Amino acid sequence: MGKSHLSEEDIKLRYITPAIQNAGWDNKQIRMEYAFTAGRIILRGNITARGRKKSADYLLSYKNNFPLAIVEAKDNTKPVGAGLQQAIDYAKSLDVPYVYASNGDGFVEQNLITGEVKELKLEEFPSPEALYQRYRIDKGFDEAEEKVMLEPYYYIPNYKTPRYYQRVAINRTVDAVAKGRNRVLVVSATGTGKTFMTFQIIYRLWKSGLKKKILFLADRNVLVDQTITGDFKPFSGKMTKVQNRNLDSSYEIYMALYQQLAGDDGEEAFRQFQPNFFDLIVIDECHRGSAKEESAWRKILDYFSEATHVGCTATPIETKEASSFSYFGEPIYEYSLKQGIDDGFLAPYKVIRIGLDKDLEGYRPEAGKVDKYGYEIEDREYNAKDFDRNLVIDDRTRVVASKITEFLKKTDRFSKTIVFCVDIEHAERMRQALINENKDLYAENDRYIMRITGDNDIGKAQLENFIDEESTYPVIAVTSKLMTTGVDAKMCKLIVLENNINSMTEFKQIIGRGTRLLEDYGKTYFTIMDFRNASRLFADPDFDGKPEVVIDLDGDDPVDEPDTPTDEGEEGTGEDTGTDGVKEDGGEYGTSDTPPFDEEGEDKPRKYYVGDVTVRVLSERVQYVDKDGKLITESLIDYTKKNILQQYSRLDEFLRTWTEAEKKQAIIDELQDDGVLLEAVREELGKTELDDFDLICHIAYDKAPLTKKERAENVKKRHYLYKYSDTAKEVIEALLDKYANDGIKEIEDTKVLQLKEFQKIGSPMKIVKAFGGKEAYQKAVQELENEIYYA
Repeated sequence: MGKSHLSEEDIKLRYITPAIQNAGWDNKQIRMEYAFTAGRIILRGNITARGRKKSADYLLSYKNNFPLAIVEAKDNTKPVGAGLQQAIDYAKSLDVPYVYASNGDGFVEQNLITGEVKELKLEEFPSPEALYQRYRIDKGFDEAEEKVMLEPYYYIPNYKTPRYYQRVAINRTVDAVAKGRNRVLVVSATGTGKTFMTFQIIYRLWKSGLKKKILFLADRNVLVDQTITGDFKPFSGKMTKVQNRNLDSSYEIYMALYQQLAGDDGEEAFRQFQPNFFDLIVIDECHRGSAKEESAWRKILDYFSEATHVGCTATPIETKEASSFSYFGEPIYEYSLKQGIDDGFLAPYKVIRIGLDKDLEGYRPEAGKVDKYGYEIEDREYNAKDFDRNLVIDDRTRVVASKITEFLKKTDRFSKTIVFCVDIEHAERMRQALINENKDLYAENDRYIMRITGDNDIGKAQLENFIDEESTYPVIAVTSKLMTTGVDAKMCKLIVLENNINSMTEFKQIIGRGTRLLEDYGKTYFTIMDFRNASRLFADPDFDGKPEVVIDLDGDDPVDEPDTPTDEGEEGTGEDTGTDGVKEDGGEYGTSDTPPFDEEGEDKPRKYYVGDVTVRVLSERVQYVDKDGKLITESLIDYTKKNILQQYSRLDEFLRTWTEAEKKQAIIDELQDDGVLLEAVREELGKTELDDFDLICHIAYDKAPLTKKERAENVKKRHYLYKYSDTAKEVIEALLDKYANDGIKEIEDTKVLQLKEFQKIGSPMKIVKAFGGKEAYQKAVQELENEIYYA
């Protein structure tokens, strides 16, 4: 058989792989069919499915986690460089410097550092050492830098290996520090494993001897504790947690809350060490204070200014008061929420927007109206921004609690849920309203609903249980600020927005509570229930992008002002208050029943309480994230039809493609990658008896459908089975029955022959032999499929 008749797999096996191996690349250095994404999770209704993974034909690494080249193969009917653009696209994601394409005749090479392109014979493929030495020259690093860059990752058997984006972030940071850069910023979405990245960065810099004394700085006790017992556990014996403001110079890795190091001017605990004590300081969630010139964080960083400062965050902040980019410089690497969802490493979400009449239309009390406590309500119009901050409508709280409960009853009443409220007082009222809606489950266990806020020691004590995927309780956590960040709640399936959010940073952090995947426990997506139109921020260009830098020039007006002032809350007082440095709004008076008065006097309470106003739901709509990361509101059926017609504008075009396809499932997979989830459509229409073909024709082309059983019966009526005899006839009949019950996908896979209904006929080998061999069997299945869809 000539080379032009060989498949792509044969070309790789006979020509490309031998050429790479002959150049000196061993099996440990070659990764074939290297899948570097997990496949986007497509969500429609309550049904999810995985899209296709991105995979490179070959990934060639000089050392473990030090990839140098990608090779993309094509069959011999295509030009030698046909796969080059695909290789370049993959290399950009994987941060690989050299790419190759081949059709088995030779190679086309492109150096992505210099841009040079050239053709090579098969026997001219470079060796690992030759390519590495070229890389050294192209990048221009010296022996000292090389020692750090080649320092291996921490690894023991069964230890987790970095995902591609983690490896890129780790390598770029280590390389930058090795080259002498003193401030480095890594931006990676919540749930993408920043702590693991931080550990590997510290480990490699420490193990190489470049950085010997290291400080990990955070502002939340839970962040430090999770880190010590989790990803940083291999540092045991070399690591200490700073407590009671005491510093022991005998350790190498220091884990500290900035509150433990701060204090009154000149008496700060960090002054126990000399300014040159630390070589490296890693600032976790660095958006929350390190970039503010007057912050307690900055005092620590400025004191240890000789150290290298590495900041990690999901949400860099840019205002005239604080600038992550102005302090750290441009991020050395960014990995966004959209990328995480596209790659299948983060959970997709749907948004349920609920509009309440008083929120949408406003509420104006009649003249002279008094609240529940007898105070005359200020005569003006109140809207969503006022509710629960300036004025409380009891029925509004009840309606919100009712809608949350209604959703949980329709889905799963034990789905971990976080309800974000305006302040602590609002959170307490919401807790009580939710208890009234869920009396049965609350009676079984009073931890079913808990308020977890900074002032509530009982609630805070349950935070670890809420996070623990093995723990059933608490189920519903009602909070204000405490759980906006740093809470690794992998099993959170419902986030309720019942607070007014104007800060993009806060919004991203809150959404991040739901983005973690835990497929083994059934967590493949999450739902956002929005009562305050906070989800409008999804449409903001800054949601998945880099904020503009705002710089105040010489005290004059800033170059640019944010449209809406940010509301970050206060960063803390420098004391370890027990609330982990997060200041929660207690409604300015905690949770007492009687409202205190305004500072101006006893004529006006800080909140009015209205108990005789009815609130109704005016609108409710469900939105999904499409493949471009945008929220779409159109119905599932309309969305599906539109996407099918984009692929196949006419029925005859679809029918031709379906008939010619060797495997029908390939067409379904392609549609699924575009967000078409036929299983969800089938469920919504209640058409479980239709197979994918009839569902597509019915939805997109308005054709009257036939059920699977009707199609199978039509095949039998046409006496199709009689073209076969004996074992072959028995097999075809069994395949037809299998189709009638389960659909076309089941009969396309040869594994079907291992099922018990086929084992009664004979072994897979005997069955295939009855048709004259494997190819003849596969041809018979294709002919059966065509007969099924004949009419």
